[in-house]
Amino acid sequence: MSTNPVAPPDEGELVVATVKNVKQNGAYVDLDEFPGIEGFIFIGEIASGWVKNIRGFVREGQRLICKVMRTRKDGSSLELSLKSVSEERRRARLQEWKNEQRAHQLLKVLGEKVSWSPEQTQEQGHELIDAFGTLYAAFEEAAMQEGGLTNAGFEGDWIAPFIEIAIENIIPPFVELRGILTLSINNTQGVTVIREALLSAESLSNAEEETEVKCYYDGAPSYRLELKAPDFKIAESLWDQATRSVIDHMVAAGGEANAQRE
Repeated sequence: MSTNPVAPPDEGELVVATVKNVKQNGAYVDLDEFPGIEGFIFIGEIASGWVKNIRGFVREGQRLICKVMRTRKDGSSLELSLKSVSEERRRARLQEWKNEQRAHQLLKVLGEKVSWSPEQTQEQGHELIDAFGTLYAAFEEAAMQEGGLTNAGFEGDWIAPFIEIAIENIIPPFVELRGILTLSINNTQGVTVIREALLSAESLSNAEEETEVKCYYDGAPSYRLELKAPDFKIAESLWDQATRSVIDHMVAAGGEANAQRE
């Protein structure tokens, strides 16, 4: 007697399913993310209104996004609904699934690049999913923020190629860079000078270009600089402009300044 290695999805969850058999009263499907678990979509859950011919709505091999309505006690089969999923949620869930499939392919490429065994690749994937929720989120974090993986506690020679693969293949919603500014000046207007220097960096923010620069006080003489930009090229340029502006303001007023990326 075999057992299911994968826990079934929860009721109300949206799942990716592939149609394997269409009957007059409904369709049997396999759940792509839950090996060994099948589902059934009763004809009344195929579409709103009367369904004259079920094959006009679903066909063998078709990939669907369904909502889990009920789970059988043994967890091996689910009752699903197709009509309960809006078009917007369907598109979003399908894109999420596609992203995760792509991320697993990228991890396989990484494994081959750093000479991991299939078991090592799978184990590293599980650790990344535990840390970031999904494998795609790990790649996205690496593409957005240089220290994303190390900040999450990961280390090793594979980090650099992982980031390289992420930057080449993932389009993040934004890229984030962070660093520390060390500022000092010995005169009565020192506080004002530092404030103006930091404001000069923040003034580089541009809503139309989707860039943002923020400065925070960490405790003299340290100040934190954080910026967001649509991609790494713009982020790098913005970092250079922001730090140069701060340093120039400080030096012109007789102070000292340096910037260090995290």
